[in-house]
Order: sequence, then C-alpha cells, then structure tokens
Amino acid sequence: MPRLYGFDNQARTRVRAEERQVVRQAVGRIRAGQSQADAAAWMTAEGHRGTLGGEWTTMTLGRLLDNPAIAGLERDPDTGELRETGLERLIEPEEFIWLQENRPSRRGSERSGQPREDDYEYLLTGGLGVCGQCGQQLTGGRTSAGTPSYRCPTNFEGRGGCGKVRITASPLEDFVAEHVLGELSRPGAQASLEAARARMAAEADQVRRRIEELERSRTELAEPYDKGLLSRAAFVAADRRTTDSLKKNRARLRYLEQAVDVPIGGVEDLARWWEHAPYRSKRSLLVLMLESVQVHPARARGVRAVDDRVTLNWLTELAA
Repeated sequence: MPRLYGFDNQARTRVRAEERQVVRQAVGRIRAGQSQADAAAWMTAEGHRGTLGGEWTTMTLGRLLDNPAIAGLERDPDTGELRETGLERLIEPEEFIWLQENRPSRRGSERSGQPREDDYEYLLTGGLGVCGQCGQQLTGGRTSAGTPSYRCPTNFEGRGGCGKVRITASPLEDFVAEHVLGELSRPGAQASLEAARARMAAEADQVRRRIEELERSRTELAEPYDKGLLSRAAFVAADRRTTDSLKKNRARLRYLEQAVDVPIGGVEDLARWWEHAPYRSKRSLLVLMLESVQVHPARARGVRAVDDRVTLNWLTELAA
C-alpha cells in the first residue's frame, strides 16, 4: 500500500516538508476561489507527482483532500464524526472541514449547487456529554429517521461503551441551556467565570509545554534507532506510547482552548443572547461552567422526558 502523499511513512508520524507545502498551496488556491481541476493542473505543471509517479487530476486530488488524515483526523466508525488521532498533519482541521463544506466538486457543498442534509452542530460531544451508565463519551449522530441525537457508542477506539443510552439532541441541549443560563443570573457569576477561565488558561499552558516535551522526545528517539542502538520493536512501542500521549494532550488542549473567549460581558438578556449566539460561543460557555453532562438510560422504551435522565456536574463555584 503506497504512503499517503505528504507523509514520509505509512504510520503518518513524519511528514515530507516539500509535499506538505504543495498540499498547503493547493488548498490555499482552492480557498481563494480556484477550482479543484485548476489546482490539480497547477500541481502537475509545477512537476509535482503522486506517490506512484502519476500526474495530478481532479479525481486524485479530490481523494487526497477527502482523507481526514491530512488534518490529523479520523472518522468514528460508528457515527462518522471526526476526531483527532494525535498524528502529524498537513493542514489544520478547520481547513479540512472547510474543504468538505465548500469545495465545488463535493456534492452538497455550498458551491456545488447540489442539495445535502444540513449539518448539525452538537454542543455536548468531545467529552462534555457522557454516558451515566458506563462513563463513555457520548457521540453525535442521526437516527434512522434523520433526527440528531446523542448516544453511547458500543465500539469507540476499541473501548466499547454499553450502548444503552440514546437521547434526542434538541431537548437535551435545551435542558442544559436552561440550567446554565439560570446559574449565570446569580450574583457573582461573572467573577466565577473569570476564575474558571484563568484556571483553564493555566492548565492549557501546562499542556502546551507537555506537548513540546513529547514532540522533542519523539525526535530524540529516532537518533538511537537510526544508529542501531534501539531495536525496531522497542522503537515502535515507545513511539506508540508517545503518539497516544500526544493524542490525549492535543485533545485536552483543544478542549481547554475553547474556553478562551466567552463574550457575555455586559449582556443583559442572556436567554436572547443564547438564542442567537454562534456555536463557538455557546460551546465555550458550557466548557467553562460544566465538567460533564451525564445522561442516564430511559426508564422505559419510548420515554422522552429529559429532567430525570440528566445530571449536570458543575465546574464553577457559583453552581455549588
């Protein structure tokens, strides 16, 4: 199996700088308004070739740009939701998502002219929503009827959840929003939020330093292996441990960085603000205030009540 263009090995732990630059330039051209065909023609005209030596075409470039690995991502096999791998990347995750939503050649993109089902922005994925039965992170996905919902996955990165929890997204998120906005109306809410933000900013700095240490140790590990002082088995085992740790730390950093900017200072009507606030602002506010949202199994099949199924675990002192 050939390596993925831009990476130096199949494990995607090292990149080829010159190929990464080519991919970044191609993505930049597409984001600036060029078609995928024009970007592929430019790559070929500049003498760039694929990993098997072939010229670039709309189809081969499209396959590359549709591969989440170029952004250090992968898709959950159960839900199709994107998640970080902790491996090297050629472009940023935000750029990959933009390509999927806006590239003219992709069906359903805004510039393709072809309809698609609307995306749903799940507020409680990524660690906020957890299964009250087994503690597994809830993932977002649509039911067979197309309704956005949260569920406990039965197979997530090899660690199976119980699969006993599923809840419709809209009433759950409305329930969480109602309680969060209620807590924000209490005296001292702003001070508590600022204290929480400061704690998270300090932790983010610690995680960044840890990531730098791990990246440095990965680089240093390659030298004794190249000199024959470290067996392949030992190298692979150590590299896997480093990769796993990087994945966890990068995921934690992205989680913490969401809490940097919560623009609610001076907002008088919080309910109205929430109704029109962008996803990023809502998500940041939830990360600042909640450690987790536990969702428990329904008492009986078909029960839609939310109140007795949800436990909110607060972070800030104001919600004591």
